[in-house]
Amino acid sequence: MSTLVAVLAYGLADGAILALAALGFVLIYKATAVINFAQGEFLLVGAYMFYTAFVVMGLPLAVAVVVGVVVATIIGILVERLILRPMVGESPISIIMVTIGLSSLLRALVQMFYGTSPKPMPKLLPTGSVNLLGATVPINRLLVILVAAVVLTAFTVFFRRSKHGIAMRAVADDQQAAMTMGISVRRIFAMAWALAGVSALIAGVLLADISAVDQNLAAFGLLVFPVVILGGLDSVPGTIVGGVIIGLLKQATGTYFDPGLATVIPYVVLVLILLVKPYGLFGETRIERV
Repeated sequence: MSTLVAVLAYGLADGAILALAALGFVLIYKATAVINFAQGEFLLVGAYMFYTAFVVMGLPLAVAVVVGVVVATIIGILVERLILRPMVGESPISIIMVTIGLSSLLRALVQMFYGTSPKPMPKLLPTGSVNLLGATVPINRLLVILVAAVVLTAFTVFFRRSKHGIAMRAVADDQQAAMTMGISVRRIFAMAWALAGVSALIAGVLLADISAVDQNLAAFGLLVFPVVILGGLDSVPGTIVGGVIIGLLKQATGTYFDPGLATVIPYVVLVLILLVKPYGLFGETRIERV
């Protein structure tokens, strides 16, 4: 029982971070139909931006968070305006190659300014542990789940209740109809990239706090792809379900079987879902006449 409780705690924490990272991916895809292969690097950049504000510049925690959010927003808008907007009308494969190039560029910039060695950062969350049903569970893992749940709830409320959130959903459903209603599609595109940057920042900071500020953050971000394929490329609830499933499956595989297999099993799930249910668990099935 104690092992199961530990697997659930660690798996849910990883799944919560993956859901946050995948949320940005889905936002971009729903609003702009762009598959962003640089989402993992968004986590990396977000974590290092917060590290710069909090550790290098010595700003208070609250101010460092605000600085990180502002920088993440600006990066998202600049990427959309300067890199993706000129690609409107180009073939999907060309846009995919651009995002792959963007991921390499962001990783190279981080390595150029910060090097490749891990950076020490004071822990933001408590480092103690609690006893749950006989299992010793780190408090920071439980708080990661709580913080991610609050953030995901806030995003959900934003999409369902706010004017801009409703506009984003309208653009995701039908861009032409949204334009006829006076919605600025270009502004929504920029907002989608900005929110993707913010969600990646939060995910990156949480992941860095329970692991380390290093290049492995981008590798963890690659797990976004199994998450969004499992949940559905265009489904926000699917990112939460997909993140939880992948997080738990990865942790359970590493605990009960082999840690090496745990790094592979998410991509096995990705292949199986593409073969059996290519639109994911909650994705919208699209039937096109050819």
